[in-house]
Amino acid sequence: MAAAMLNGERAVVVLFLSRIVASAESSILYESLALTLLAVCALGVEIRVEAPCRVSPLKTRPGASCGVLLGAIILPAVLMSKLIQQSRGYLLDEIKIEEIEYLKLQYWAAAACCFSVLIFVASILENSSSSKNFLKRNCWDVKFCVTCFASFTVLCSLSLIAMHGWGILAPLKLFYVVCHGFAAVKVIQHMIYTFPSCASIGEALLVTSGLVHYFGDMIARTVAEVSRRLISSGLISTQLGVNRSEISTIIQGILFGLLLLPVVFKFLVQIWGHLSSSYNLDSRKYETGRTLLFYVHLSFIVIGIMPMWIQFVREFSRHPLLWIVGFVFSEPFKRLSLSIYWVGLICAAVLRFYSISKHSKVERILLRKYYHLLAVCMFVPALIYQPMFLDLAFGAALAVFLVLEIIRIWRIWPLGELVHQFMTAFTDHRDSDILIVSHFSLLLGCAIPIWMSSGYNDRPLAPFAGILSLGIGDTMASMVGHKYGVLRWSKTGKKTIEGTAAGITSMLVACLSLLPLLASTKYLVTENWLPLLSAVTVSGLLEAYTAQLDNAFIPLVFYSLLCL
Repeated sequence: MAAAMLNGERAVVVLFLSRIVASAESSILYESLALTLLAVCALGVEIRVEAPCRVSPLKTRPGASCGVLLGAIILPAVLMSKLIQQSRGYLLDEIKIEEIEYLKLQYWAAAACCFSVLIFVASILENSSSSKNFLKRNCWDVKFCVTCFASFTVLCSLSLIAMHGWGILAPLKLFYVVCHGFAAVKVIQHMIYTFPSCASIGEALLVTSGLVHYFGDMIARTVAEVSRRLISSGLISTQLGVNRSEISTIIQGILFGLLLLPVVFKFLVQIWGHLSSSYNLDSRKYETGRTLLFYVHLSFIVIGIMPMWIQFVREFSRHPLLWIVGFVFSEPFKRLSLSIYWVGLICAAVLRFYSISKHSKVERILLRKYYHLLAVCMFVPALIYQPMFLDLAFGAALAVFLVLEIIRIWRIWPLGELVHQFMTAFTDHRDSDILIVSHFSLLLGCAIPIWMSSGYNDRPLAPFAGILSLGIGDTMASMVGHKYGVLRWSKTGKKTIEGTAAGITSMLVACLSLLPLLASTKYLVTENWLPLLSAVTVSGLLEAYTAQLDNAFIPLVFYSLLCL
């Protein structure tokens, strides 16, 4: 029974969590207990979802396991690793206690998102059951999740009280955490029903918790700024926010605006449709008006609304877009040369890979790995010599990807159909006609470890977690496994032991080769080979066993283990 419950993916997740919890100090005891509780709750829900003879009412991505356990614990585990890392910095007087307190708040908010979604999934399973005995069992599932969530609330309250005492701040922050839970349920409902069959439950849970966590921070900073201006003491402002760099604020604001763009644009299109019907406009005029409406609305969001919000949250001496221009030209030779190198490399690679996809029999899974190698060539030099500019470039690239995906989905002239044809040349079973996510996951998989390593970072390899795991490990595992793999990990899967061994070995070699280069720059290298071997092995095993979108999960697992 226990062996059947603990399959390969779950065993790797348990190993991953055990490594993190074992590294936690007594100062984050409540957070460690909450993470363990979350894992137990997620495992219970996953077992019920994947029970035999069960038909899930949720339309998930075909061919993928539900992934509830992995999706539920990944973001809280990343924040837990970051807490462990910052605790070391606090002991060395490298960071202030306010940063640790705010990171703890973000941890509780992320965990609340995951707990709330687990209760939501359990309640959907209960409502979909027609058998009375089955219904009783599902009621037990819901009660189990609610009990875990209640225990989580107690742990969260104790942690907040330990930080702030019995004053007004602890209830205020608990309310902030609860709001994240409600928001996560609303977001995942919208995601599942708007984009059916585009993601597994675990993938949807990761995206939901990430979005709510990231943009909840933006809203919190807005509230903090309002309180600073309206309340002379600035108490809420001090407690709800910490300083962010100009680049991170600009990226956060622009991405928030672009994600809100389709919601507002859909409403504007409905109005335009009613007006077109009233005035009997033909289809050509309707499409022309719709196209103009989109580009005007996009310009209004990017140039007007979001920069105003950004300037409200953080003081800028000039318009944020002008600040970006000034930042680029503050070191024109290095940054413009790097931009030219990127553009040339992208143009050459895209033209070559697109030609191969049209005229070659190379499998798409291997063709897509060329982009992983391209990421290594682009990002490693920039991360070593121009990390701040790389942060900005990642934000700009993600904004461009969002705009192009919106244009593709809505078929906005003149790029809509061209972008759709180009993107479908590189899609596989993990993408759909509704939503193509592979390029987003690759970009974010490389970018998030770099973004999260801003500020205090005593592990020089941590920012490279995404680039190394995806660009080196995942690529070598796929290529070697496809060409030389014979021994499979399971009878139904395609992953081979040879491919996994090649991925782990190549990542370890890349890490050990990178350390001397980092030592020759500004980094103080203190890596121990045994924890590094553990991090590489766990990440490689997860790539072998998981049926989730590995571009999204493997970099976060590798980053978390490197932070320890």
